[in-house]
Amino acid sequence: MTKKLRHKFIWIIMSIITVMLCIIMSMIFCFTKMNLENDSIHMLKSIAMSPFLQRVPGELSENVHLPYFTLQIGAQGDLIATGGGYYDLSDRTFLKNLIDATFSDSAHTGILKEYQLRYYRLNTPVSQILVYADTSSEQATLNSLLRNCIIIGLACFLIFLGISFLLAGWVAKPVDQAWEQQRRFIADASHELKTPLTVIMTNAELLQNPDYGTENHSAFSANILVMSKQMRSLVEQMLELARADSIRSDTVFSSVDFSRIVSDAVLPFEPVFFEKGLTLQTDIEEHIMIDGDSSRLRQVLDILLDNAGKYSAAKGTVRVTLQRQSRGHCLLSVANDGREIPAEDLDNLFKRFYRADQARSRTGSFGLGLSIAESIVLRHKRKIWADSQNNVNTFFVEFEKSAPYHFRHFSPVKDGGRQQG
Repeated sequence: MTKKLRHKFIWIIMSIITVMLCIIMSMIFCFTKMNLENDSIHMLKSIAMSPFLQRVPGELSENVHLPYFTLQIGAQGDLIATGGGYYDLSDRTFLKNLIDATFSDSAHTGILKEYQLRYYRLNTPVSQILVYADTSSEQATLNSLLRNCIIIGLACFLIFLGISFLLAGWVAKPVDQAWEQQRRFIADASHELKTPLTVIMTNAELLQNPDYGTENHSAFSANILVMSKQMRSLVEQMLELARADSIRSDTVFSSVDFSRIVSDAVLPFEPVFFEKGLTLQTDIEEHIMIDGDSSRLRQVLDILLDNAGKYSAAKGTVRVTLQRQSRGHCLLSVANDGREIPAEDLDNLFKRFYRADQARSRTGSFGLGLSIAESIVLRHKRKIWADSQNNVNTFFVEFEKSAPYHFRHFSPVKDGGRQQG
């Protein structure tokens, strides 16, 4: 598919470039031709004003730049005088044929192609003045210009063809990545669904076997229920990811109190962390306003807090911090004590279905939570990243404030970091 896209892109670009090159080269040729013709006609008119002024051959006046000669025709059509030292005017037969060819056209100026001459005819009360100028040099200039235009045009075409191939690859690269991500997403989703479906089908078949008693049937039903819930959880997360991706990039967000959102998001996790024996500490500045969707921002907090709770070390500490930064930004961080994440895994944490610890693949974690969080943050045109140092894993989210700096106030949960458990 992307190959056809590249070819179509190249075809469109080269069609546009070809048309533009043809137009540009044609304009250059036409304007040059018009300028040469106008200069030649202007010269002929200038000579016609004083047709028999004595000039030394090779010493042309300012307005004369081409070999020329003049003829004066009487009222009866007879040749009265000739002038100009650039041609042999002794051949009367040639001159008569030239005059006849000139008078065969009623126009005052024109070109006699068989003689390679341009003429200008001036009528006076007693006679007509005919001025002729050589066009061979003008034609040679135009031929040379045409040849150069073709060469330059072909060279530009080949150069732009090479550039278009590079651009086609560059333009199609995001499509290739999206296509590969979609293919991988479908493959990973199918793999995640395959195992619970297999378990469900196996237990359903065992339920139909009369050799097993009521106690076994209860176990089989429990397994089916567990796997069904796991499948539902996966489907819900995939739908949530699709909804997060579907937020339009041009959505107009409203100003929300991010400090309150963070504080409200932390409260439901207090009993959860208490049951796990974890310490919860917060450092939240008040009245930090940002532009966004409050429900989606709350979802980001839920994902990061849930992730911190799942992967925190036993009796570890989870720290939630929200602070103002310079240049009108604020920084949210959720950190937890735990095994350090290898540097090669940090960039992959936000990929769909990616789990740094594969041993946790059957604990209800499908590797979609951080992808959902990243998608929401990116739709807010902000950034999210992870860091792991000294057995502390931290997730950062940076937002842009929508209100001026007010004042700093620390808002720890109750006593600012008590031991829960």
